Amino acid sequence: MKLFPQSGGVRALWEAVLTADAVVFAWLGQAGFAVRAAGQRLLIDPYLSDHLARKYAGKELPHIRLMPSPVDASALRNLDLVLCSHQHSDHMDPVALPELARNNPHCRFMVPRAEREHALGIGLEASRLIPVNAGESVRVSESLEIRVIASGHEMLQTNTRGEHHFLGFILRAGNITLYHSGDCVVYEGLAQRLREERVDVALLPVNGRDPTLTARGVAGNMSFAEARDLCAAAGISLLVPHHFGMFAFNTADPAELRQQIADTVVPRCVLPEVDKYYRIAAGQSG
Repeated sequence: MKLFPQSGGVRALWEAVLTADAVVFAWLGQAGFAVRAAGQRLLIDPYLSDHLARKYAGKELPHIRLMPSPVDASALRNLDLVLCSHQHSDHMDPVALPELARNNPHCRFMVPRAEREHALGIGLEASRLIPVNAGESVRVSESLEIRVIASGHEMLQTNTRGEHHFLGFILRAGNITLYHSGDCVVYEGLAQRLREERVDVALLPVNGRDPTLTARGVAGNMSFAEARDLCAAAGISLLVPHHFGMFAFNTADPAELRQQIADTVVPRCVLPEVDKYYRIAAGQSG
């Protein structure tokens, strides 16, 4: 499995002329990605506003962006589907999502069933929600299926109905399978599940965990080493790290990530850049 970078970021990705079987993505910062697959335009966990900077202004942990949003939510059209892994605002943006809904009347929003009421509370219409839980799958089109699995934002959490608050998404498009974990640590059984799904490319958070932040209610994720080892155990050939470079109090050092990537043989790792988009190709070299 190989990644072929192209210049231009999400705007160029949105306008690119692609073949019907192409799987292409652009990083939006934090855990956000724009994806085009099987003729569909999708966003995963897009944080495109400054909502958190305003919410935490003057507080102990200011959420000032270290990078601007690569695209304004009002600029995106022809959007088919938005996937939100959980209700935290840098994944279910309460400013950007209603804007995307207004400008894309046919777009639907896949959210954890455990967070359906929260999605309604930020202004999304019930008729446009696709509430899901771990273990379910959704056939988006003839060529694109999304399988939903549990994620653990430091731990697996369910409500009284057994519905998971944190989810990951496995996108199966033709001969390419892409996994986005949302916010997640490595939990028992995850590697085996991903191996069974024959995942090719994993988009995984690498900002790690900090007991001080955890005590303040800021849950962590896997480290780069844990993400790398998960991919190796699951037979995933390509790792794309994310969840860094957005908030100063909760990030991995990009320079350290580049060094760790340089020292990694398996899996192949590519550190995403917001001014590029990437075409995934199976069985090719170069």
